[in-house]
Amino acid sequence: MKFTQYEEVLDYLFAQLPMYQRVGPAAYKPDLSNTIALLEIVGNPQHQFKSVHVAGTNGKGSTSHLIASSLQEAGYKTGLTTSPHLKDFRERIKINGAMIPHDDVILFVNSFSEDWQKISPSFFEMSVALAFWYFAKEKVDIAVIETGLGGRLDSTNVVVPEVTAITNVGWDHVNLLGDTLEKIAAEKAGIIKQNIPVVLGEMKPNVHSVMIEKASSVGASIIDASLQSPEPPPSALLGNYQKENRRTAFQVLQTLNKKGWNISQKNIEVGFSKVIVNTSLMGRWQILSQAPLTIADVGHNKDGIEQIIAQLAEQQFDHLHFVIAMVNDKDIRSVLELLPKEATYYFSKAQVQRGLEASILKAQAEEVGLSGNTYSTIEEAFQAAKEKASQKDLIFIGGSVFTVAEVL
Repeated sequence: MKFTQYEEVLDYLFAQLPMYQRVGPAAYKPDLSNTIALLEIVGNPQHQFKSVHVAGTNGKGSTSHLIASSLQEAGYKTGLTTSPHLKDFRERIKINGAMIPHDDVILFVNSFSEDWQKISPSFFEMSVALAFWYFAKEKVDIAVIETGLGGRLDSTNVVVPEVTAITNVGWDHVNLLGDTLEKIAAEKAGIIKQNIPVVLGEMKPNVHSVMIEKASSVGASIIDASLQSPEPPPSALLGNYQKENRRTAFQVLQTLNKKGWNISQKNIEVGFSKVIVNTSLMGRWQILSQAPLTIADVGHNKDGIEQIIAQLAEQQFDHLHFVIAMVNDKDIRSVLELLPKEATYYFSKAQVQRGLEASILKAQAEEVGLSGNTYSTIEEAFQAAKEKASQKDLIFIGGSVFTVAEVL
């Protein structure tokens, strides 16, 4: 079957392929054989461009965008692949900030979909193959590649990068990555390659030792970003948690320079300050409006929410209105226990299969002392918050990537 319309291709991809964002663990594969087979069909494009590979529980998206923006400023034709997308599937695959054209998505599916039927690739495997094929086709100088989930078994873990980076390790996807931080760290450390330098963000000692052990076993030099000087330049990303992401990105760029790339301090300063303009990054402490101040953030696990709550505590407002929806395979209670009791909550369900029913979310929230009403859609919840909030209040939208995506 040959497609002529982008919308048809998108419907086909979403319908045919298991997608982690929708179905959860069923889409996670136990090894890389499917990815390797798919890339064989596509012509092994992963060997045709240089790359930077970024993993981590939180901050890997922001860090990837900061690196890509700086490389663009240095004049390099820069690929960037991240996940998930918020509004448009093509956000996942960009060159110099421009999304992959509709026609290239159609061409890719028309060229290879018949051959991949026997493999039954997941949605993520397919999107990684598409990104690598597009970067090779367009002859990028370098691509910044964010892992989807974990590292060792992630579909992106077939590249041999110039530098790897691991931003941090926290509690997330414990059903797939392991029930201790050390086990989760070992999965993330799976992207560390033979003799390839690895930049580490700030990490707890038990996690750091896992990284050291892995790096030592493959002769990879370690750069601890939090121990390096000078301080990185400021960026357009407003979250307090971005400080560590800036440090990690800065050290990746410095490490690239040591390997013969040419990225000046000015390139980095402008790249950081223009990261939103250059890459269209959304959903990171994103201010949607003033009076009432309305902020959206995709942070959704315990560590991410802790950072958000700390920053909310620094804001000046009369009352907090919290629009929230979550997915059903997270440790819901540990997140809810962190949220401020005095806020008014607007519980809803994200329009994905993994979305947690609003009534269940509300019941669990009430068990830890949170109160509010349920709404049939996130849009309704947001509208209700806007109607109830005074100009001096604050509306926060979060709990999952999908909550933010639906509001945006």
